[in-house]
Formats: sequence, structure tokens, C-alpha cells
Amino acid sequence: MTQPRRSWLRGLAVAGIVGSLLLNAFLLICTLWPVPPREALSRATNALVRVFSKGPQGRWRAIPDHPGAQFLTDERRREIDRLESVGYLSGSRAVPESKGVTEYDREAAYNALNLYTSGHAPTAILMDMEGHELWAWNCAAERVWPDRDFEAQENVQNHRFWRRAHVFENGDILAIFEGIGLVKLDRDSNLLWSYEGRTHHDLEVQPDGRIYTLTRKARFDSNYSQQEPILEDFVCVLDPDGRELERVSVLESLENSSYLSILQRVEWGGDILHTNTIERLNGRLAHLAPCFAAGNVLLSILHLDTVCVLDVKAREVVWAMNSLWYQQHQSTVLDNLHMLIFDNQGNRGTSRVMEFDPLTAEVIWQYSGSLDRPLYSHTCGSCDRLPNGNTLITESDAGRAIEVLMDGTIVWEFLNPYRAGRRNELIATLFEMIRLDPEFPLDWLPTSSDRETD
Repeated sequence: MTQPRRSWLRGLAVAGIVGSLLLNAFLLICTLWPVPPREALSRATNALVRVFSKGPQGRWRAIPDHPGAQFLTDERRREIDRLESVGYLSGSRAVPESKGVTEYDREAAYNALNLYTSGHAPTAILMDMEGHELWAWNCAAERVWPDRDFEAQENVQNHRFWRRAHVFENGDILAIFEGIGLVKLDRDSNLLWSYEGRTHHDLEVQPDGRIYTLTRKARFDSNYSQQEPILEDFVCVLDPDGRELERVSVLESLENSSYLSILQRVEWGGDILHTNTIERLNGRLAHLAPCFAAGNVLLSILHLDTVCVLDVKAREVVWAMNSLWYQQHQSTVLDNLHMLIFDNQGNRGTSRVMEFDPLTAEVIWQYSGSLDRPLYSHTCGSCDRLPNGNTLITESDAGRAIEVLMDGTIVWEFLNPYRAGRRNELIATLFEMIRLDPEFPLDWLPTSSDRETD
């Protein structure tokens, strides 16, 4: 028994020496490498893997457009697909007793047409203040991208509705299929063009026709996860015909800025940012601070609880604020130089709409509902300050939109009449209610006689 034991001990000693040498080499690489320690650690690890690995084992396949593609398994590829298709439910709350317009103070409300998107179908609906539907646009994702197998995705919800829409003065409309793409239709829902760029959450059309939107892509980045992919968000600019002009990484813009420390809030892997709002600044705040210059974009980043301004040309975040809200949506600049935001979960478990000063962080005004009916939307949610000073609020999960005075009085309320769920037991999610300008042209809208002729 003496010789085998000595051989075993000798082998253990040799393994210890080799391990010690490798460890010291590893630490030396991490020390001398001219990059941040975490990135150096990742590169050193990859280098050792390449040296000592005899080749990939099991069911591996290369995905050229992802870093480290030679190490992607089918399981990791499925995780990328799942992450890129992350989205929302078509409905989550029980059907209320009422539906349609339940309250309307004609004297106090801002009277104009409304446009909304709902979780019940890929559609946008134009209606008057009394809830009468005047027009609707419809287009299924299968008609736009017939070669794509949507049912094969783990998340099959996103192609069944439009997350957001924008109507043009001639009756054309833009609509987002969450995490899939953007479509433009004419008045009669004929497809004009499509952009399959994994657009999500928000869009804004500029006077010159350019479209600012958000896109995303899943990839592996060892700075944020060694095992699972991350979902990277981009600010994307399209021309009026849907051709991509520019794409700027939100993540890299944070990394390149003095607000790098905000990334300490990042959770390990997955949808690390979840940017949900984009608004191009027009420069009305620039006299207060250069960071609010025209052309920069205001973003809301939900998983960092952060609202920030990104300089598109410099590809750098130049202003950021957090800690006043939690899991927020729909940040926007007001005419009085304040900002408005939908704070989903920062009001002791309920939601609120806040007006705040972006320079002092002072809360100027807020609305959180009443004791018997608090405002609450776990996901989504929207808010807009109307020209008459009222605030239009979309309580998305509840399928509800309200218009309130500054004192909190509700002067208009709408409950989504459409249903979701297998047995229509849920009120369909109301993704956003938009109040159009009273002077919005409607000469494209068919008359009753036109509809009868059609």
C-alpha cells in the first residue's frame, strides 16, 4: 500500500504546483492587463479556456453576430430568443362592472379625439370623448412577416397587439409590435413598409419625418454575466421610409459617461436596462443646463430606476436622476420646464404621477388616486400634461384612462371595453391613451356615405 499512496501524494503535489503556477499567471494577467479588472478577468478566463480546451463538447453551434459565439449551445440560443421576445400580457385584471366612458365633465375636460392601443388585438382605435369609435387600424404580425414562426416563441403575446402607435395627419399610422418590429400602414390598414429591428415600448416622429425609437438585441457580455445573455437597448433613428440612419447603445453611453456608477444597480444578466421611453429634446431647457440641448434624447430606464439624457452625437449620457421613483415610465418635459413621470411602484406599493424639477429634484405636484381607488399599474402606464393644464393618465394594467385637474378631480374616465384571457375574464391592457390636438385634420376620415359605398 506504500507505493500507491506515494504515487497519489506525488500526483497531488504536482497538481498543486501546476495549479499555483496557473493561479499566479492568472493574477499577473489581471494585474497588468490595461483594461478594467472585471473585463481583464473575463479575457484571461477566455484565454485559458482556449489554451486548455480540446474543443467544444456536446451540441454547440456558432452564432457569428454574438461575442463568444463558438461557445453557444442550443440552450443558450433559446435563451437569447426568449430574452429578445420578452414582453407584456394582453390582460391581467378582472373585468370591472363598467366599460367605456364612465365620467365626462364637458366644461372641465380638454375636448379632442383620442387614440389608444389595447392588448386585445393588433389595432389602434380612434374615438371621441364619449367613447364612440370613429376609425380603427388593424394588421396582424403574420401578414407583415409571413415567414416568421411566432407560435414557436416562448413568449407568444407580443405579436397579438400593438404596444404603441402614432397617427399622421393623412390617416397613416405607425405601430410597434413589442420586441419584434415597426410597421407603417395607410388609412385603410394597407402595409406601406416594415422594419424588423426589435423595436419596443416607444416612438416619436419628428417634424422632418424622422422616427426616434428604441430597439434591443440580446448578446453575451462577461462584464454583466458569465452565463446568461443580456438585453442591450439602443436609441435608433429611422428615415420616413423606415430605413435605419443611426443606432446608439444606451449601455455604452452610460459606460462612457460620468454616470457610470449607475450601472452598479444592474442585476446580473437578463434584461438589465429595460429602457421604456424616448423623447427628443427641443432645447427649451438648454438655458438652464447645456445637457438639455436640442437633439439630445430623454430616456426612462426602468431597471435602473433612472431618467437620463443621452447626447446622441457624443454617444454619452450627460444627465441622470433617480431615487425619487421606482420602476417608472413615460418621462416627459413640460412647457413650464419641469418634468412629468409615471412612478409605477415608488408610492408605498401603489403608483403615482409626479411633476418634478429636474435641477433641484423638488416634487411640484403628484396624483396617486384616492383611498378607495388608488392609482396602480405594475407594468406600463403613461401620463401627459394637456394644454389646458389637466393631466391625462393611462393606468395600463387596469385598462383605465383618466383626465384629472390639478386638485385631483377626475373630469373624464374611460374603461377599456375590450377583453382578454381565455374566457374573456380580463380587461384588456390599455397600453396608452393619446389625446390629439383639437385641430387634428380629419379630412381623410371616410364619411357615412363613403362607408356605405365601400
